[in-house]
Amino acid sequence: MVLVGRNVLDGRWTFQIVEEYDAVYWGAVRAFLVHALGDLTDGREHVHESEMKDRRRSDGVPGHERRPS
Repeated sequence: MVLVGRNVLDGRWTFQIVEEYDAVYWGAVRAFLVHALGDLTDGREHVHESEMKDRRRSDGVPGHERRPS
């Protein structure tokens, strides 16, 4: 049995499937995400996590600084 060079789907190698997935599906999802972040958070990512870190940090404790120095 030969495995190297086999088509994963009829007529397409794995890299072709991945490229098509990126172009057709993931590209659309990523574009929607960028648009949604722009509308909902002014383009900022991880807003919830950042706010949670601010609520849970301990002033004066090493490693609990609000932002890197």
